[in-house]
This record gives sequence, C-alpha cells and structure tokens, in this order.
Amino acid sequence: MKKATRQEVLGVEFPSGNAETGAEKALNEGPTIEQLEHELKLEQKKHFWTMVVRNTLFFLSVVSAAVVILVVFLFPVVQLEGTSMTPTLQNGDVIVSVSGTKIASGDIIAFYHNNTIFVKRVVAVGGDTVNIDGDGVVYVNDVPLEEPYLEERAKGSCDVALPYQVPIDQYFVLGDHRSASIDSRHAAVGCVGADMVLGRVACRIWPLDRIELF
Repeated sequence: MKKATRQEVLGVEFPSGNAETGAEKALNEGPTIEQLEHELKLEQKKHFWTMVVRNTLFFLSVVSAAVVILVVFLFPVVQLEGTSMTPTLQNGDVIVSVSGTKIASGDIIAFYHNNTIFVKRVVAVGGDTVNIDGDGVVYVNDVPLEEPYLEERAKGSCDVALPYQVPIDQYFVLGDHRSASIDSRHAAVGCVGADMVLGRVACRIWPLDRIELF
C-alpha cells in the first residue's frame, strides 16, 4: 500500500522542490509572539471584567446587608394604620424613627404594645404628674400644655385615676386625635416603658407630597 504524503494528509498542495510555502512554515513554526501577546491580553481582559463583576456583587451584598441592619436596628420604618394621630399623621403615612435617642415631652414615638407597633405623642416623662380637665386641656405638673398640633381638645375615654404620676423611665403618651385615640388614658395601654420604645419619629417619607421632619 502506498504511504500517504504529508501534503495529501493536510489536503494542501505544495510546490515541488525543497522550498517551503508560507502555510507550511506556519505549521512548522507554531504561533508567533504577536499571537501569544494577543491571546494574553484577551485573557487579562477577561480576568479583569470577571473581578469587576465579582467585586461589584460583593459590594452590593455588603451595602444591602448594611441597609437592612440600619433599617431594623437604628432607623426603623413604620407605616401608620388608623387615625389616632391626625392631623399630624394620616392613615397610611410611612415614617422613619430613630432608635437610642433621648425622648422628651412633645416627641412622637413608635413603641411596642402586645406585639403591635403604636405611634403616639409623649406629653409627660417619668416623675411628671399629668391631669386632664373636662375640656381636654392637659396639665403637666399643674402647667397647661400648649398643643398647637391639635385640631380640637377632648378628654376622651379615660379609665385611669387623675391626676396621675408617671413612673420613672416611663412615658405618658396621647394620640393627637384625642377623641379617637387609645393611649395612656386607658389602663389597658398605660404608660410606655423605655424598653418598649422602638424609636423617636424623625420624619415622614411617604406620601412624597407630605415629606416632613419632626
């Protein structure tokens, strides 16, 4: 049997003689320096973009985790249900509270009660004595409160004995809609302990046309 020539195996016709063509030289010599450098650059570029994507995803995951921690532990976000804080806050408003801040009379706070979040206004702190007359005027240490945030004053439903002294490290809270709010005037709620406070309400972020700082 006749042995196949190199030209026949490769399917390439080379001219007779000892001179090699360009194609035969390329087969014998392998890739050039320029080709190797080109391949190296492609691999480096591929590695670069792989690292960019990986680092970006890692950064986004860290930022997302940080945002969750901030929202849950430092700046809890609450959506209101009900009308007990009208006209200051409306049903459906979204507010941001700040944890760990000092709370004073007049502040609006979010707090836990029976696994539910309430939002009310602090009218007295630990050691203060609270009284409410028949017209709904609130007295703290015998001084009437100025409450420009109210649309109307009302004593509302009240089943705690007045005057009432607020225990230390607790807050006496009322809703701004006095005739509809269930708050510290009711024994079922009572005063709010410092350990029940979620945070002081700092701002309203929704709806957008009523964004406001408190």
